[in-house]
Amino acid sequence: MSGEERKTEDGPSDRRPAITAIDHLVVLVSDLPAAVAAYRTLLGRAPAWHGAGDGSQNVLFTLDNMSLELMAPAGAGGNADRIRTVIKLQGEGLASLCFRVSDIGRMHRRLERLAMQPDPVAEVEASDTQTGATLTWKRTRAATHLTRGVRLFFLELDAERPHSEVTAPAPATAMDHIVISTTDSERAAALYGSRLGLDMALDRSHQEWGRLMFFRCGDLTVEVVHRPVAGSDADNDKLWGISWRVDDLDAARARLIDAGVTVTVPRAGRKPGTRVVTVRSGTCHIPTLLVEIART
Repeated sequence: MSGEERKTEDGPSDRRPAITAIDHLVVLVSDLPAAVAAYRTLLGRAPAWHGAGDGSQNVLFTLDNMSLELMAPAGAGGNADRIRTVIKLQGEGLASLCFRVSDIGRMHRRLERLAMQPDPVAEVEASDTQTGATLTWKRTRAATHLTRGVRLFFLELDAERPHSEVTAPAPATAMDHIVISTTDSERAAALYGSRLGLDMALDRSHQEWGRLMFFRCGDLTVEVVHRPVAGSDADNDKLWGISWRVDDLDAARARLIDAGVTVTVPRAGRKPGTRVVTVRSGTCHIPTLLVEIART
């Protein structure tokens, strides 16, 4: 390999941000059909993918800017037992965050340089159990003890996933932000900003909210929240909540109330020009907001 080629592989081009978006979030559940029904109602969309294998079953809802993967243990085996153990110890809810990257090799090198002990890059192929469609991707994972307890994956997808069809009025269109709670905002800022290369768009402290840090990731936000709480885990952060975008907040709220979901009254969001509601049931125990962004 020539010096010029090495410069391209390991030089300035490798220092460009490798993360382009959030690819998907994984939610662990005990009862997959019940969880699918809940999110079909919440999102107003049908599942786009059904998968099975390696001790689990999974269903994906794919929106404009990411996918939500619901995963449940299936059968016997090490992976099924691991999922059951996590649910038993931590309860159902958000389990991991997967970033989309344009070049998995470059991302792996970056993680190695940052001493984040990435797994070897794995090539994966999966089939939809209902349609027979296949998808392939390459992925790696950083060592969880080096990512403050949050399971972080990195994935290069060979082709886009099918999108979830709209099944109800005023559906969710995209994810607006994912919330991560921390007790050490400086270390969290270093992880998502300096080490992973996400662009910090906001750093604000508030008497009621605590410290808020917004990191841009594609067209959505990774929101890191520091609220000092007695007895909280000083070493581990937690995937905490999700905000979904809707075009018509009032219509989405009415649809959910008609379906028996508990939803608060609309209020102004923290971001200027937004209105939000809190969804208090039917979310698999994940704190959830719907947000409407004012049209300009």
